[in-house]
Amino acid sequence: MYRLIQQDGHAKSGEFETVHGTIQTPVFMNVGTVAAIKGAVSTIDLNNIETQVQLSNTYHLHVRTGDQIIKKMGGLHKFMVWDKPILTDSGGFQVFSLAKLRKIQEEGVYFNSHIDGRKIFMGPEESMQIQSNLASTIAMAFDECPPHPAEKAYIQNSVDRTTRWLIRSKKEMDRLNNLHDTTNKNQMLFGINQGGTYEDVRIEHAKVISEMDLDGYAIGGLAVGESHDEMYRIIEETVPYLPLSKPVYLMGVGTPANILEAVDRGVDFFDCVYPSRNGRHGHAYTGLGKMNLYNAKYELDDKPIEEGCSCPTCQTYSRAYIRHLLKAKELLGMRLLVLHNLYFYNHMMKEIREAIRSKRYKQYKKQKLEGLMQYNDK
Repeated sequence: MYRLIQQDGHAKSGEFETVHGTIQTPVFMNVGTVAAIKGAVSTIDLNNIETQVQLSNTYHLHVRTGDQIIKKMGGLHKFMVWDKPILTDSGGFQVFSLAKLRKIQEEGVYFNSHIDGRKIFMGPEESMQIQSNLASTIAMAFDECPPHPAEKAYIQNSVDRTTRWLIRSKKEMDRLNNLHDTTNKNQMLFGINQGGTYEDVRIEHAKVISEMDLDGYAIGGLAVGESHDEMYRIIEETVPYLPLSKPVYLMGVGTPANILEAVDRGVDFFDCVYPSRNGRHGHAYTGLGKMNLYNAKYELDDKPIEEGCSCPTCQTYSRAYIRHLLKAKELLGMRLLVLHNLYFYNHMMKEIREAIRSKRYKQYKKQKLEGLMQYNDK
């Protein structure tokens, strides 16, 4: 159940109650693709940096280690020792990203595994069954993420199929949640809005899926090649046609600036690999922009990554030491940067919630964006 606490313009903050705890929104979901954050970050660490939600990947866990094994281990929460909410995606994005290895048909998608080449079939029912085995808190409906750019006729056909797949996903989840051996009988379902950069297709699809009274709604198919301005335009046009009484999730987005802009347009949930991926490559997010710790100017710098930051990394280690670890190819350097970046994102979301709830989000956004532009190491 979603409870709207405060609106400030189109920005909104609420509470989303789940069987695994209440999520304060807006929220950033830390991406643990195969039930782990890349960068040697544990669930103990995630708790320490105030992570609310962990996201895992249906397709990747299906092909390795296998959802049946995870079910036998008691589901993802017990498997990875995490008692807070988990969202699993549907595998639909892999339909997009594995374009050379798949064939889309009405019944579903035929894949060749990117790991060993074996044939895999996944449709709405299979996706729901895998996610039920994983026993996540929130499951995503199976969809097609069309490429950008694409002809409007292709997009419309894809969206119509996604709607039919959503109906099948909902029916199958209802069935699975009523089985005696289902691990999480309170699993929630989010539907996904698609439509490329065609406003009319997006709006019509939002209207159709809103009538299904789902637990939440996602905007998919963005951050796949369109400009930031195009993305913001689509969010701005689409969100008003999704229920205000349900959380809105912008899938796969993004940079701190992307998040600030999307919150201003009514988005509640975010996920992105940027904080962990950039951390593994020596980049740190700060309130003054992005730093590259490989740069020689940090060789004798005894300051923390960001002065005033309360993350475990900044409380203990210097820029110079982290640079040394990176240059020496020690995994600790990567781990410390990923920890800092995830803390930065989680702390920014906390600031965002406080700004909305005190009706000063516009001022906060302006100041934050100005700060983020002060420098950007290459």
